[in-house]
Amino acid sequence: MWRQTDPEEAGFAPDLADRFDALVRKHPPGPHGVVVVRHGVPVLERYGSGPDFAWGTPLGTVDFGPDTLHDVRSVTKSVVGLLYGLALADGLVPDPAEPLLAQFPEYPDLAADPGRARLTVGHALTMTLGLRWDESAPYTSPENDEIGMELAPDRVRFVLERPVVEEPGRRWHYRGGAAALVGALIARGTGRPLADFARTELFEPLGVGPFEWAAGADGVASAASGLRLTPRGMARIGQAVLGREVAPGWIGEMLRPRVPAWDEVSYGCLWYVAPDGAATAMGNGGQRIFVVPRLDLVVAVTAGDYDGAEQGALPRAVMEDVVLPALGA
Repeated sequence: MWRQTDPEEAGFAPDLADRFDALVRKHPPGPHGVVVVRHGVPVLERYGSGPDFAWGTPLGTVDFGPDTLHDVRSVTKSVVGLLYGLALADGLVPDPAEPLLAQFPEYPDLAADPGRARLTVGHALTMTLGLRWDESAPYTSPENDEIGMELAPDRVRFVLERPVVEEPGRRWHYRGGAAALVGALIARGTGRPLADFARTELFEPLGVGPFEWAAGADGVASAASGLRLTPRGMARIGQAVLGREVAPGWIGEMLRPRVPAWDEVSYGCLWYVAPDGAATAMGNGGQRIFVVPRLDLVVAVTAGDYDGAEQGALPRAVMEDVVLPALGA
């Protein structure tokens, strides 16, 4: 897959690379990595350098390349959504319609609460649990519920015992804890750690390449934000989603708009979905996997603007100032 084709052969304007260079000059230091794939073939692959972190630990200035792992932060959630589909196809996890608390019988006190009894697996997949969750504090603070969850002795209970604030299914609200619940269901259903299941059932079959999966204080891989991948690996996952190469029946359901998120963007099952069917996996700092079926296009972006107020600007510029104009789209 990694032998690049000429941009014009893939339908791009011949100045695709020049457009990218202009973007870097406009937004220094630019992305850490970008991989553009069209019709299943790489068209553009570029890397930069800059300060970086691994789950909050400073790495100093990194010169990025094809084999350099990068935090993908909440892109992890979308990968977990895909792993759920693989486990569901094998009958190893409950259907989205199944009661959520029934999957965690060790919490009978929570299951006895009528406000929680209505929760389903699907509410976790679509982040519509109706439980209070706040990630507005910095991701270095335990006041941020995702960090509090990672520090908790029992992350599943931490999520499920959050106060009920509204009817489940009513509204999308960003919750790292929702992905943690899905990750726990996968690990329980498969009888394997999440990272091991991902390695043998998704990453190795697709040729994703090297990866790391950071774990919380309890040793459990963070389903909300712990993955480190290469941009090539991200693009390979995006291509598998585009081509429905794995769990094809689930991918259609995963990318079906379920609930409004913001503006015209909806949420499917741990993926963001646009009105034209384009899907995006998003992570803090500017990490993205863009999947655009109408253009047979996948774009992976890594960047370093963690917690930045405009962290979405750079990956958006990659698409809006470089890739789409070069396609005349």
